[in-house]
Amino acid sequence: MLTSVDTDLIRVLADPLRLRIVTLLAHETLCTTHLVEETGARQTNLSNHLKVLREAGVVETEPCGRFTYYKLRPEVIEAVAGSFSDLAATARATAAAGKKRACP
Repeated sequence: MLTSVDTDLIRVLADPLRLRIVTLLAHETLCTTHLVEETGARQTNLSNHLKVLREAGVVETEPCGRFTYYKLRPEVIEAVAGSFSDLAATARATAAAGKKRACP
């Protein structure tokens, strides 16, 4: 079953730019400058999205001199994926059992 934490994460990841950032960070740890180059987003817009991802626990920061690098926390993505997997298994079992609520 999806929890309120899961639904909050789904909302965070539903934004196309945030999903793009997460996809890029799945492949390598990047700083804001790299993410601006890769996404074409303005730095202020990107920083706002990174803040949302950071507050949701999806990414973590790693200071490196005057730069801040961002790294994906795969366990967070796995937790949401696991919730969807459980939901799909429940749907399969429900369909196999022919479970249907009668109309009043």
